[in-house]
Amino acid sequence: MTRAYVYILASRPGGAIYVGVTNDLVRRVHEHRTEALDGFTKRYNIKLLVHFEQFDRIIDAIQREKNIKHWPRVWKTRLIAQTNPTWRDLYPELVM
Repeated sequence: MTRAYVYILASRPGGAIYVGVTNDLVRRVHEHRTEALDGFTKRYNIKLLVHFEQFDRIIDAIQREKNIKHWPRVWKTRLIAQTNPTWRDLYPELVM
């Protein structure tokens, strides 16, 4: 069974944020961190993985991503603060 993930990246605590969906969280965050792809995260130096959620079905992850993207910023920051109040980078824990 393929896993799917919704993730939130940030430039710094309280800084610019990006919401995405992927089936390979480590690979996708690595692409953002190494600026392998042009776009919003590269332009605004968004590299810190501050939140992620795992799903069994990609359709559920895509729907969650769409919902979060439509939320006001304060709701997104509240979601991050609930599980990661210091906005620490979670990526190193994934690759250990």
